[in-house]
Amino acid sequence: MTLKEEIAQRLTEAEGYINGEQLAAELGKSRAAVWKAVKALQKDGWKIVAVRNRGYALSDDNDLLSEQKIRAYLKTDMPVYYYPVIDSTNTQAKRLLAEDEAACPALLVANEQSAGRGRQGKSFYSPADSGAYFSLVLKPEVSLQNAVSATTAAAVAVCRALERLTDAAPQIKWVNDVYLGSSKICGVLTEAVTDFESGTVNAVIIGIGVNVSTLKFPDDIPNAGSLGKKIKRAELIAAVTDELIKIAFCSSAEYIDYYRAHSMLIGRKICFIENGRATAATALEIDGRGGLVVKTENGKTKTLRSGEISVKF
Repeated sequence: MTLKEEIAQRLTEAEGYINGEQLAAELGKSRAAVWKAVKALQKDGWKIVAVRNRGYALSDDNDLLSEQKIRAYLKTDMPVYYYPVIDSTNTQAKRLLAEDEAACPALLVANEQSAGRGRQGKSFYSPADSGAYFSLVLKPEVSLQNAVSATTAAAVAVCRALERLTDAAPQIKWVNDVYLGSSKICGVLTEAVTDFESGTVNAVIIGIGVNVSTLKFPDDIPNAGSLGKKIKRAELIAAVTDELIKIAFCSSAEYIDYYRAHSMLIGRKICFIENGRATAATALEIDGRGGLVVKTENGKTKTLRSGEISVKF
């Protein structure tokens, strides 16, 4: 770890000011070397306050991402990969697994995605400095059916983390979009990496994108919104990751009641797409496996296991 990285980690973990002379002694460096490293961090965009006779501290409005900042909040020990800009953390996770099939668990985080991906082949708008874009790579050692259910668990993990860190009241739009009011603030894309010969799941990539402070969205993205709460992105990413690891491959019974309580659909009119045809229905309930039970206009009841739905606000 370089001196700059060491100081970045110390600043992230500190609850207040760090005395420069003491820091230099602990790291076995000169005061001048520490000062140069701090200046280099400031040049990189870190907001560091320097006060005579007190030392250095991160400014309260500092919200830069880095491997060190994420590790400072993360309770789970795993490799963390940080990218200032990348096409997609899910795509990069696939590259990582192609190089090393055993590269899991792992957490991949980006400050910006140039080609962020969503469900059904859609893109996910991922501008710099305003969102939490990350992918968690896990080895499930379970059936494909249970591995795919991790997408439901991801929505629960996001909501739990938001409730713990803010006063927000998030809701889930089946299957896994997270909303505040009528605005979508989070999307999830789960992909299973399988062995075609054995049919087993080698790894599951759970991609999550949270709009934290994004103000403007492209016109072709309906219902997009942001969290709009004062929160550090590194802390949010770590909190969601820790929550998700707890339940990713558990039985849905471990979290289905929470999922149901946070559903925004029950009793509402929806439209679902099946075989290319749109069908109007009413959402009745969430079953024990996370399926959406609906009643169509002709009175028939059916359970949706996947697909896209829309709801009028």
